Amino acid sequence: MMRFGLLGTGHWAAETQGAALARHPGIEFVGVWGRSLTRATAVATRYGVGAYDDLDTLLAEIDAVAIALPPDVQGDLALRAARAGKHLVLDKPVALTVEAADLLVTEVDRRDLASVVFFTNRFHANVADFLAHAATRTWASARATLYASIFTPGGPYADSAWRRAHGGLWDLGPHALSLILPVLGPVDRVEALAGAGGISHVLLRHTNGTTSTLSLSLDAPTVVNEVVYYGPDGAVPLVEGRPGTSVDAFGAAIDVVVGQAGTVAPRHPCDVRFGRDVVAVLAAAQAAADR
Repeated sequence: MMRFGLLGTGHWAAETQGAALARHPGIEFVGVWGRSLTRATAVATRYGVGAYDDLDTLLAEIDAVAIALPPDVQGDLALRAARAGKHLVLDKPVALTVEAADLLVTEVDRRDLASVVFFTNRFHANVADFLAHAATRTWASARATLYASIFTPGGPYADSAWRRAHGGLWDLGPHALSLILPVLGPVDRVEALAGAGGISHVLLRHTNGTTSTLSLSLDAPTVVNEVVYYGPDGAVPLVEGRPGTSVDAFGAAIDVVVGQAGTVAPRHPCDVRFGRDVVAVLAAAQAAADR
């Protein structure tokens, strides 16, 4: 049975990743590591596992890690775990630089590790089925408008320093790209502008000549969640509704790593390599917006 450790103690770690690890029948949830032992103990006690303040000690007792940490922290610790031979369930984005993402891909490939990046919607069965079908059709463009309102006082992410610093581009952008790249394909040109109200506007040209646009904000007055594909038959919205919770979806991500570890199974579409490609688009968009 694969032994998992959880790195992180925040809301997402406690409410989604920890819950999914604790109830998954095919793994052993060993323990929680956190930058604060007090917070690690609180999450670990909730799920009846050990709390660790020394990462190497936890890594020595497990086969895989699930990481729920800011991307700049995740990049370094995921590389450390990979170098210790641990399989990876990563949060998005995998890092804040292409260089950090490339190092992680190299280590995963070198050690033949299983990896998956948890783009939440991609692990809901109806969304995965929709994208698989959409990838077989002809499209001209796509549009994603993702507006959230997370900085309301008292909200679980209101004090998220990395989200305030990097905004919707880096937090919501990975979700948008995870739904557009599998359908329209790789990107060869990126333009971006920072708009009023903290909105990031991104224009992508894909290698097959199609285009897509992203509008992203974490500080909008009204929540909007729209992804639409345009083709010969007109506009087709992404399937609505999710058959389960984020905890269910994370359980499906765990299944991927358990199923692929030590096998020659095909890489999952959301593996660390795809995570790296997402970072490359985001970094190019950030550079364009900063010009």
